[in-house]
Amino acid sequence: MAKIVGGVTTSHIPAIGNAIANELFEDPYWKPFFDGYPKAREWLAEVKPDVAIVVYNDHGLNFFLDKMPTFSIGAAPEYQNKDEGWGLKPLPPYPGDPELSWHIIESLVNDEFDICSCQEMAVDHGFTVPMALLWPDQTQRPVRTIPVAVNTVQHPLPTPARCLKLGEAIGRAVASYPKDLKVVVLGTGGLSHQLDGERAGFINKDFDLMCLEKIVDEPEALAKYSIHDLVRLAGAQGAELILWLIMRGALGRKVSKVHSNYHIPISNTGAGLLVLESAA
Repeated sequence: MAKIVGGVTTSHIPAIGNAIANELFEDPYWKPFFDGYPKAREWLAEVKPDVAIVVYNDHGLNFFLDKMPTFSIGAAPEYQNKDEGWGLKPLPPYPGDPELSWHIIESLVNDEFDICSCQEMAVDHGFTVPMALLWPDQTQRPVRTIPVAVNTVQHPLPTPARCLKLGEAIGRAVASYPKDLKVVVLGTGGLSHQLDGERAGFINKDFDLMCLEKIVDEPEALAKYSIHDLVRLAGAQGAELILWLIMRGALGRKVSKVHSNYHIPISNTGAGLLVLESAA
């Protein structure tokens, strides 16, 4: 049977992609951020997942404001990275796992989630930056991938409570898959940040640290917030916390914290990293 071995939360800021491309790992601005990741990579090397479910938000590469599905899941044999205008060369494609994707999609629909299934899907920095941070050798693709794109752009957004429940349903879907696979779930984005408007540059360190603590053992406490609460407390783009809640829901009730890191400011964002291992 398939098993979710754990999850990782990480920022997916596009500037990170530029820093990786320019090898700024020892740059004083970037070093405290990049120094958080070796332990996460060590854990991944130890548990050796076969598949990574990557929960992220599309930034206009697949969907725009005129057509914005709430939940979209890739069911393709591979996922192409395309030019977003950040000056980065597109990366080699990421292998998919269509059989597991369709199993998850069918299971979620049976659980009364309305899913947009994508047999073709381009992946942007929300997907590629976390993959590069956790598996930095871009010549290798050690895991198959399943993109889960969630609307965090066009209101109304799915509620934190709904996203936690979606994660729980993904966990049940993986557990019911008959093949012997190890799966890791990535919750990307955040933490607090606002990119425009009167509060551009807003960061709420206290709220971020509370989220890093509560999501381990009390994710239900974070699920009680509304989207408006998250915008008020964490900035307009801080609502990406819902992506972390999907990851956390998929892991089951009990987890152990392996590693965490928090650093500000990285591109006007509170950048959080958390590695959680599922209970045996």
